[in-house]
Amino acid sequence: MPDVPRFVTVDDYEVFAREVLPPDFAEFVAGGAGDERTLASNRRAFDRWVLRPRFLRGVAAADPSTQLLGGPVALPVLIAPWAYQRAAHPEGERATARAAARAGTIMCVSTTAVDILEDVAASSSSPKWWQLYVFADRGFTAEMLRRVSSAGYAALVWTIDLNAYGLRHRETRIGYEPPISLTTEELAYDPSISWDDLGWIREHAPGLPLVLKGILTADDAELAVAAGADGIVVSNHGGRQLDSSPASLDVLPEVLDAVGGRIPVLVDGGVRRGTDIVKTLALGASAVMIGRPAAWGLAAGGEDGVVDVLRILRDELENAMTLCGCHTVADITREHVAPAPAG
Repeated sequence: MPDVPRFVTVDDYEVFAREVLPPDFAEFVAGGAGDERTLASNRRAFDRWVLRPRFLRGVAAADPSTQLLGGPVALPVLIAPWAYQRAAHPEGERATARAAARAGTIMCVSTTAVDILEDVAASSSSPKWWQLYVFADRGFTAEMLRRVSSAGYAALVWTIDLNAYGLRHRETRIGYEPPISLTTEELAYDPSISWDDLGWIREHAPGLPLVLKGILTADDAELAVAAGADGIVVSNHGGRQLDSSPASLDVLPEVLDAVGGRIPVLVDGGVRRGTDIVKTLALGASAVMIGRPAAWGLAAGGEDGVVDVLRILRDELENAMTLCGCHTVADITREHVAPAPAG
């Protein structure tokens, strides 16, 4: 009998990761806010669309490389910021950064790695983005931005949807306590953040592109463009903030209509398959970000596990592109996706 591979899909990594992770941390990674309606909707949203393959296009092999914020990436799949990675694996963010470099893509490093931000930046030569939370201690935030700029991060991703912490009932029921390295005072988020703070951020990190993560409406997308944002991530924080907010994919069309191609639009939330990526790109997004799949890979196999998760998604993406008749990412257009039939 031939050996049967253990990890065929991203979901296979979740099954194994849950076997090796501390149970409370596994629930932290997997869980969402409230009754987890939004968490579930992020996955179901992809079932609301079907692919429309085109044939006889002469596509023998697909090339998933693309450009983001002026730089090349080998595939339109970035690693989203997710917290406390050293609880999943001793090498934590350093391992994830090396994995992203091996896959030719970008890691967005969580603010919770602020104590080792320089080490993570130096762990590979590939570009990295820094996820920004604005804390009530503006002096601490300003110093963090100075360090981020000095360390050579290529962009800032300001997570705007955490002016208050979502009610995460799963975490409350299990008594989860985050393995924080910051003090309680430093971790106090500024609840008064507003559009005016874009100027403050740029003042303390001049020259760094600023991407706004957490946009869920056309109205806020318009405001982001008007405020000078360099990009948008359509995101509901992986279903971890406001339960009953819409699935990211469901609001992507209205956000894209509002942006009108003026800045790149990325999406996170529920991406688990190469076909999910094709649907997102066909609707008009520039790239997707993955969080939980990277967490499962890191827990299961460290750096190599994250590399393999990205390999699975790349293989699935290339296969779906080829079968849809798309040689390049630019060939994936709105004609390749349609609403799923009712019933």
